[in-house]
Amino acid sequence: MSNLKFSILATQKKARAGEISTHHGIIKTPVFMPVGTIGSVKAIFPQELKNLDIDIILANTYHLMQRPGDKLIKKMGGLQNFINWEKPILTDSGGFQVWSLSKLKKISKNGINFKSHIDGSQIFLSPEKAIDIQYNLNSNISMVLDECTEFPVSFKRAQESMELSMYWAERCKNIFKPREGYGCFGIVQGGMFEELRKRSAGELSEIGFDGYALGGLSVGETHDQMVNVIKSVIDYLDEKKPRYVMGVGRPVDIIRSVEQGIDMFDCVLPTRFGRNGRAFTMAGELNLRNSKYSDDDSPLDENLNCFASNEFSKSYIHHLVKNNEILSSMILSLHNIAFYKRMMCDIRESILTNTFEETKNLYLYENEKFKKT
Repeated sequence: MSNLKFSILATQKKARAGEISTHHGIIKTPVFMPVGTIGSVKAIFPQELKNLDIDIILANTYHLMQRPGDKLIKKMGGLQNFINWEKPILTDSGGFQVWSLSKLKKISKNGINFKSHIDGSQIFLSPEKAIDIQYNLNSNISMVLDECTEFPVSFKRAQESMELSMYWAERCKNIFKPREGYGCFGIVQGGMFEELRKRSAGELSEIGFDGYALGGLSVGETHDQMVNVIKSVIDYLDEKKPRYVMGVGRPVDIIRSVEQGIDMFDCVLPTRFGRNGRAFTMAGELNLRNSKYSDDDSPLDENLNCFASNEFSKSYIHHLVKNNEILSSMILSLHNIAFYKRMMCDIRESILTNTFEETKNLYLYENEKFKKT
């Protein structure tokens, strides 16, 4: 039985434009997935995401397994039905959140024992349980349980962590229930060490997954280190499967990753920036707390097909931000997601029309398109 179907429609050098067919619809790639940690993309109604033609969102296994609980969500008909989102959903396995949020944890071959950051209760998460929870959530794309390696880290520590993640990955694959329109992705680990990353990619390919992700990034490494990791491992990942860099979301990171053959991205950056009074525009990255916007009657971006981008003046948004009004978070978060959607559409179209270099130069930080103003 086939799981996910991935079609590559065009390439420009290593950059690819394609489609992932799932039970809940088609995902056009390259794609940026807004993060809906607990089933909610912060400060944005699901209908507004649909109006922007967002193809897929990401939800968080670690949080949803605790509140409201995966069994309740299954009883409610799955996450799509629960949150009023009939489109595809990818869920992470919870490994990163255990690493970043749980202070007391014990990791063994069996899994992870940790204390909840919410109420201090003791929780055990095994590879099998991680996949079972994601099955209950009805995730179109389930991620294997992995250990996120800290940064910086020694070669020995990175190797031990990677080997544990590969052992867990095989257990995840063995327990995953193959079904039409649903898939399971492996996660490449190995820190900043090229040798370990290649070995990890090779072992995952031998196990065989519906897609491959690069984990352990956006943990403190430089932009160049991130790009070097992608360059070192990309040719070891099945080119007929989707490739995903987890947690990476600055426009420059996305552009450089697409250039190397990456298809999928997620990051909290656009909505987090929105909640902190900041906006991405083609004129640069704007901080709406800045007093120079107090009498600026121009909209954020008239060229975006989004009411949040073109129906409110910077002066009004500045006023809302300075007074900590919830509406400012709603306007700026939606605008930033609209900007990312436009950027991904431009990137995709440029690959389809053989104009990727021009679009790349338009969006890159190096050309000062994202100089903070």
